[in-house]
Amino acid sequence: MPTQESTGRSVDVAGDVHTRFDEILTPDALDFLAVLHREFEPRRQTLLGARHERHAAIAAGADLAFLDDTRDAREGDWQVAPPAPGLVDRRVEITGPTDAKMAINALNSGAKVWLADLEDANTPLWENLVQGQLNLRDAVAGTLAFTNPDGKEYRLGDDFATIVVRPRGWHLSEKHLLVDGERMSGSLVDFGLYFFHCARPQLDRGSGPYFYLPKMESHLEARLWNDVFVRAQDVLGLPSGTIRATVLIETVPAAFEMEEILHELREHSAGLNAGRWDYMFSMIKLFRDRGDEFVLPDRSTVTMTVPFMRAYTELLVRTCHKRGAHAIGGMAAFIPSKDEAINEQAFAKVRDDKAREAADGFDGSWVAHPGMVSLCAEVFTDVLGSNPDQRHRTRDDVEVTAAQLLDLSGLPGEVTEQGLRTNVRVGISYLEAWLRGIGAVGIDNLMEDAATAEISRSQVWQWLHHGTTLADGRPVTRDLVDDIVEDEYQKLVGDADSDRRWAEARALFTQMALAETYEDFLTIPAYEQMP
Repeated sequence: MPTQESTGRSVDVAGDVHTRFDEILTPDALDFLAVLHREFEPRRQTLLGARHERHAAIAAGADLAFLDDTRDAREGDWQVAPPAPGLVDRRVEITGPTDAKMAINALNSGAKVWLADLEDANTPLWENLVQGQLNLRDAVAGTLAFTNPDGKEYRLGDDFATIVVRPRGWHLSEKHLLVDGERMSGSLVDFGLYFFHCARPQLDRGSGPYFYLPKMESHLEARLWNDVFVRAQDVLGLPSGTIRATVLIETVPAAFEMEEILHELREHSAGLNAGRWDYMFSMIKLFRDRGDEFVLPDRSTVTMTVPFMRAYTELLVRTCHKRGAHAIGGMAAFIPSKDEAINEQAFAKVRDDKAREAADGFDGSWVAHPGMVSLCAEVFTDVLGSNPDQRHRTRDDVEVTAAQLLDLSGLPGEVTEQGLRTNVRVGISYLEAWLRGIGAVGIDNLMEDAATAEISRSQVWQWLHHGTTLADGRPVTRDLVDDIVEDEYQKLVGDADSDRRWAEARALFTQMALAETYEDFLTIPAYEQMP
């Protein structure tokens, strides 16, 4: 088994080539990736540079606002493309990684859509990347199967959910695939391999190549995606508009450009999604140096009903329905427990959350576990009835200002020791799983992924650097955080104190949460060292 293989044509593969990997890494597929890289990598780098400039301006005191130079798009008369086959009724969608067992469970869950996650619920292991593509191809063919070590078999049913793939964001690169000596964009790798292998088979089965696009921060980044779609369809000889994409509005800058994002993607658009956890992380990250007015309390108290989150979701529904697009609600991360008391309380909270979304006009919503599918479907069916959506509800009553999107004043809740401990425990626990190559992990009856880990470590960093006062009157200091990290670490490891990964997870969390300057996850050695 070679550890590095040159294709001899257009792309160098710097990774182990395991069984069946050659079915994905074909010469033609790699040539297709090379076309995308050479045409679009310079623009990607330019747009990432523009991101950094905007972030620096915000840190220096600039505020976000609706754009003057895109007013025509906001005020013009246009609609997105009508829903594509398999994306007409989206009342309940399930998310999860692309490993075989979880993929089969999600596809068989009864959800209308499965978000096949190559991003936050994944880790950047080479094996995860290529095996995930193999599992997707097998799922499209209806042949995906898995057998547990105990002999239990998992197979696809006859009628399974529509597959919608979430590639990585524009900010991530893929070190195992090099074009002309340059690393490829993780976005283009994930999109390109799935599209190349599965677009036609999906069309043949009456569906299509559908995507969820994460972490965008501007309509120009959406324009780049649209141009990639046009070029990819042209190379494969498919009609323009074959691809459909739903954009996750999970950064604060994107909330100011929702209408423009839909406009850029309109022939390929399948709507917008309210990515609640990453949206909170974006608020912390962008405004971390702007003073106490941007310090969030315990994340458990920052619900979707607080003013700035309410403004963002109301504007999302209004924007989507004005343009004929689906508006998809946020995640219910709860995992059913064996404790019925826990289940009763959690199911009631999820029901209330989904009922609020349905009443607000959302056309569907997300769950993280098959056990929550029926509840979400029931709540939305109570509002939708036999209709596939409620795009006719244009929510003309909603008016949201730029100030409302940034108004963190009067938030309920406080910063507490328990909130600090939760962030430390969840952060270390998630990173331990991440270092084992697992991107979605159950912690405290919640399905956690990279978004939650980012919030956890960012809140600790922000509270520490602002000297935030806890509800009991103590300031958050380095000594206090060190003591809590040590205490929570000991509770987690128990008899496994010698486990190297737990120690590495603790060190990694400490590095990110306690650094003098805020570090992006991608700059830390652990990310670069993932095999």
